[in-house]
Amino acid sequence: MTVIEARVHRSWARNARMAFVLTAAVAGLLAAVVAASYMHPILALFVAVGVGVPLGGIVWVLVRIWPVIRLLWWWTPEIGLVGLLLVGWVQLASHTPTLMTLLVVALVVGVPAAVPPIRRQIVAWAWCLVVRHRLRVCFAQFIIANQSGSLPLILWATPTPVGERVWVYLRPGLSAKDLEGRLDKIAVTCHASTVLIERASDGNAAYVRFDIKRREVLTATVGSPLVDVIDPDTPTVEQAPAVVPTALDLPDVQAPTIILPKQGDRKPAKPAAAAANGSTPAVSADVDDVSDWI
Repeated sequence: MTVIEARVHRSWARNARMAFVLTAAVAGLLAAVVAASYMHPILALFVAVGVGVPLGGIVWVLVRIWPVIRLLWWWTPEIGLVGLLLVGWVQLASHTPTLMTLLVVALVVGVPAAVPPIRRQIVAWAWCLVVRHRLRVCFAQFIIANQSGSLPLILWATPTPVGERVWVYLRPGLSAKDLEGRLDKIAVTCHASTVLIERASDGNAAYVRFDIKRREVLTATVGSPLVDVIDPDTPTVEQAPAVVPTALDLPDVQAPTIILPKQGDRKPAKPAAAAANGSTPAVSADVDDVSDWI
């Protein structure tokens, strides 16, 4: 299995050479300027070479082995957990008899496996370790990060009642909108039902959160404590089943009949005489208002 691709090797080898030249030049120039004020310029040149070349070599080594360092950083929780188990086993085997060692191991392994709450917590945290690597596979396989190929920084993961929640810091070239169209593929890679993504910070668009859903908790059968409150000796009362209507019959609806008054039943009022100065005559209160019918 190829742990680090050849393309990554070539890319970081080129970056290491550039880092060596840049560090050696800058460090040597600064050393030459400082040393020239205390000694002859030719001697200062030798000092600059003696300072710049070693510093450039250190930077070259760090950049060159950065893919390996990054790989070890990705597997730090697993490496630390395995190392802790090995150290614990060695210490236990060297300070206790064999029978006591086996008994302690049986208790350490058997108790979490036998107690359901502890077992569920261990499985949930194990999935948090797995899903970080599965998300990294998604970014490396079918999500284009940027031209340099730097992957997003997967920070940490915590269990939730329905799955896991992972915080990710995106590198330049990616956004949450680009990932929303690939959530179905991410769900397949993470062995999950669905995956949701949203911003984890209002002030930084690169800080996002993945919610990975593996199970549906709302459809689970939950026992009700009210059943234990009911007295089992309570007599039952038989009731006829209610008739459930299947259709609406309007004649069966009991509604009051509303009769509107006819317009011809009202007596028209005689208009008042016009004022002598030509003003509009007043209208009687008995006159039918047309606005009531509009």
